Amino acid sequence: MNPVRGQESASDRPGRRSEWGDGLRYGFPIACGYFFVSFTFGILGASLGFRWWETVLISMTNLTSAGQVAGVRTIAAGGSVFELALSQFIINLRYSLMGISLAQNVSDDVSAPRRMFLGFGITDEIYAVAASRRTPVTTAFFLGLMTLPYLGWTLGTLAGAVLGDVLPKTVTDVMTLAIYGMFIAIVVPEAKNSRKVLAVVGIAAAISCLMYYTPVLKDISVGFAIIFSAVAAAALGAWLFPDVDGGACRE
Repeated sequence: MNPVRGQESASDRPGRRSEWGDGLRYGFPIACGYFFVSFTFGILGASLGFRWWETVLISMTNLTSAGQVAGVRTIAAGGSVFELALSQFIINLRYSLMGISLAQNVSDDVSAPRRMFLGFGITDEIYAVAASRRTPVTTAFFLGLMTLPYLGWTLGTLAGAVLGDVLPKTVTDVMTLAIYGMFIAIVVPEAKNSRKVLAVVGIAAAISCLMYYTPVLKDISVGFAIIFSAVAAAALGAWLFPDVDGGACRE
């Protein structure tokens, strides 16, 4: 369970445990979740025609579920490199914001090269744990925090990519739905807390459906459809719900 911001946990008291050990302890439940989610990504990669090692290499070098799913679908659909790069930029832009935010809670002795290296390990869940820590985040703690999730994500992808050719098609078809369930799980809490977020999500879904079922628009490639839906929904959300106070768009 993640520590609550403002409350000091046992791991935040110096001298109780090593920083590396604390990171491993907090990263273990994340790793378990990542294994099963990446298992479905491995199956998805195999179903789209990727070799097992290609799918695993994608997970080892990206560590971004939404970006990887959009990426492999764009590649499988024959999308251009520009289309692939632009979709990844838009989908993964949030990690830059997380990195800037987390930099405010990093120990002063963490050098710039180390910060850039540790930035590779930032995910939604890892960021949430690191940002909620009462004491400054050290290199040892963050390395420990990202180690098991990285292994879980990689090994889960490997298992899914290999077993994707062994399991019955009906089973793999069902299991690939799990990764979309994870996306829903990320969106639902925010949507429940804010009707504005719910409206923007609904707009994005409506635009995506419109592009999928409209005779002319359905010929647009998957990558550009994702880009257009995300950008259009965000623009409409900014226009309909302007953040005049500079804070979070909550109600």
